[in-house]
Amino acid sequence: MKKYGLLLMILLPGLVFADQAVIRHAEFEQNATSWTVSVTLQHADTGWDHYADGWRVVTVEGKVLGHRTLYHPHVNEQPFTRNLSGIKIPVEVNTVFVEAHDKVHGWNKERLKVNLQQAQGERYRVRR
Repeated sequence: MKKYGLLLMILLPGLVFADQAVIRHAEFEQNATSWTVSVTLQHADTGWDHYADGWRVVTVEGKVLGHRTLYHPHVNEQPFTRNLSGIKIPVEVNTVFVEAHDKVHGWNKERLKVNLQQAQGERYRVRR
């Protein structure tokens, strides 16, 4: 009986986390006056009632700089990548976060931190 308890303790966090939209990778490309951001999400979409329905770029203070709405489930397309152009990131902002959202769980607290001064980091790339 104890071995099943230990197994549940190991697997349970992964099972809970699996239901939320997860950011697998992001690419930031600076254009003349704005940025294009491509985000790869993964989520166990089950249909119209439970799917990853958006992502956003926010400052450290929580100001939303760009938001991409996803209008339909991607049940058979996982992970998937979508981009957003025209994001205005002030020149004094060096760090942003990418956050993922799904219809059931809302915004995932596990967000991707991006240092815009680095060409790449864990799960992101920046091109200027």
